[in-house]
Amino acid sequence: MWTPEQGSARGRSSFGGRGRKKGRGEPGGAVARPSASPSPARHAPGLPRPAAGSLPVCVSARSRRRRQSRPPAAASRRRRRRRTRPEPPREAGATMHVKKYLLKGLHRLQKGPGYTYKELLVWYCDNTNTHGPKRIICEGPKKKAMWFVLTLLFTSLVCWQWGLFIKTYLNWEVSVSLSIGFKTMDFPAVTICNASPFQYSKVQHLLKDLDELMEAVLGRILGPELSQVNDTRALNLSIWHHTPLVFINEQNPHHPVVLDLFEDNFNGSASNSPAPGRPCSAHRCKVAMRLCSHNGTTCTFRNFSSATQAVTEWYTLQATNIFAQVPNQELVAMGYPAERLILACLFGAEPCNYRNFTPIFHPDYGNCYIFNWGMTEKALPSANPGTEFGLKLILDMGQEDYVPFLTSTAGARLMLHEQRSYPFIKEEGIYAMAGMETSIGVLVDKLQRKGEPYSQCTKNGSDVPIQNLYSNYNTTYSIQACIRSCFQEHMIRECGCGHYLYPLPHKRKYCNNQEFPDWAHCYSALRISLAQRETCIYACKESCNDTQYKMTISMAVWPSEASEDWIFHVLSQERDQSSNITLSRKGIVKLNIYFQEFNYRTIEESAANNIVWLLSNLGGQFGFWMGGSVLCLIEFGEIIIDFVWITIIKLVALAKSVRQKRAQARYEGPPPTVAELVEAHTNFGFQPDLATPGPDVEAYPHEQNPPIPGTPPPNYDSLRLQPLDVIESDSEGDAI
Repeated sequence: MWTPEQGSARGRSSFGGRGRKKGRGEPGGAVARPSASPSPARHAPGLPRPAAGSLPVCVSARSRRRRQSRPPAAASRRRRRRRTRPEPPREAGATMHVKKYLLKGLHRLQKGPGYTYKELLVWYCDNTNTHGPKRIICEGPKKKAMWFVLTLLFTSLVCWQWGLFIKTYLNWEVSVSLSIGFKTMDFPAVTICNASPFQYSKVQHLLKDLDELMEAVLGRILGPELSQVNDTRALNLSIWHHTPLVFINEQNPHHPVVLDLFEDNFNGSASNSPAPGRPCSAHRCKVAMRLCSHNGTTCTFRNFSSATQAVTEWYTLQATNIFAQVPNQELVAMGYPAERLILACLFGAEPCNYRNFTPIFHPDYGNCYIFNWGMTEKALPSANPGTEFGLKLILDMGQEDYVPFLTSTAGARLMLHEQRSYPFIKEEGIYAMAGMETSIGVLVDKLQRKGEPYSQCTKNGSDVPIQNLYSNYNTTYSIQACIRSCFQEHMIRECGCGHYLYPLPHKRKYCNNQEFPDWAHCYSALRISLAQRETCIYACKESCNDTQYKMTISMAVWPSEASEDWIFHVLSQERDQSSNITLSRKGIVKLNIYFQEFNYRTIEESAANNIVWLLSNLGGQFGFWMGGSVLCLIEFGEIIIDFVWITIIKLVALAKSVRQKRAQARYEGPPPTVAELVEAHTNFGFQPDLATPGPDVEAYPHEQNPPIPGTPPPNYDSLRLQPLDVIESDSEGDAI
């Protein structure tokens, strides 16, 4: 039994803070901790307040005296220290809760579902909402077999139907809908060009040697009796040696004979003048173009079925080499100016002139002019359909100043396209004949393609891996721009230079015979390359939104014979008199461009099979054949997860057992007994085991055992539990 004398001898009480347990017949279950002051903070709520001056019996007299003699300042300091005691941060408490939750989850994962495979299957068949599995475990043996077969059959049928529906959905098929609308529409952009890219009077000095050589070529093809070439005139054959024209005699298909046009008697010696006579007639020989590499090791022949095609292609290729070396500003000055090309303009009831057109240079057609392009101003709308509300133009082609060998077509080249789009007039344009009035009725079709994954279309070309070289014109994306940019990219990569017909990337040069002697051979091989075309077609994408203009063209002779004189006289007076050119029927083109009707068609693609279609079909098949729903699939997924869970736990247990067996195999002999293990833990002096004699027993004859201490361990007060107020009272008393 504890006495105050023992507490005084030890210096502190061993009284615990929770009180003693309730004995038989005692009214209270716990004793309140002693309090030195009547402060409410020192009194535990819910317990009876002790009487004033009464203390528990277990409190020592020394502690009682210290409490009674405690000054108010000491009590105040004690309460202040208690108020300023730091509380654990909220983040630490939240982290502790998360750690406990994760630890419980880890234990749950290690434990597993707690069932076997058979128990899980029985539980699933008994609790699932699908109709078939319940009958498998509730019926007799025969019915069990029947329901098992039926359930397996219908499950296979549902899976087969699901596969078909999913495959159909993943085909990304589209359905096309056609709708017709009626509203005021923007008038299309109209691009007009002259069939001849340059005025011959301004480029004649550049083409002089080429024209003389062309006349000599025609003389050799036509023969001396039909040629008007002066045979004594010297020719500049430096152009000829790069890409000459040859005769190919195919009388013997196995051994064709190649004959150069400018070799004396075709014996291999070159001459500066055409040789008399012609060894090969037109019906026995074909004219071809010989293209060789720079070192002459590789040569190809480009055959033509007509000599007209051969000389036209050869002249165009040589003219391209010449114009590629001329600056762009000089080429623009050599073309037809707008004030000469456009004689009269009228849009609806409003007059217009060449200032309402935006100039643009096209390598094939020289200076072209675009009406209502929408680059700097808003697009013009059309009030009503019909000729009176469209665009009316009178153009002067200036056919008397055409380049004779470069252009064989007379008239105007025109194209209708969207605003802010580049006009690819060579590929998509049409001709208007000279001396005719051409009326063009326009119908509008708007195409709206479905994007990825339904079709390979792009909205603005940002996802196309080809650099758009036409972006310098600030135009929208088109597949024509992508294909030509792709070809120019291959041209620069293969030949080292760019073609004159397409825009150039930064810090690149156009091909010419001086800097790139074998560019024609490289260009011809790349032009007919199937791999290059497939690469560009695969890389380029169509635009998702496109507008197409369907044209209905009608023509009539203009002007008539009765009005021809006064019309041409008036137009000649209105034209700049400095040209001294009288207008005639062979150089005048009249155009009428208008909306045929205000009905526009919208061709829109939509998904033929969307996700709603897929889910409804999957659910319909599952409900029809097995009477299931989405919850049944969740139940099935749950049982699959449990199966995988149990399998993983079994595999981990198997791996542990294999590892333990391997560890036990490393030690030979029987495992140690319990007595040996106890001896190993209690033999602190590392005494040799004398019970089992060995060679090492005699090695320690004078070994002495360490002394065993005879005093008990010290009695530390810090190892005993004491009330908090008693400890604080003692510490304060010591400080005093």
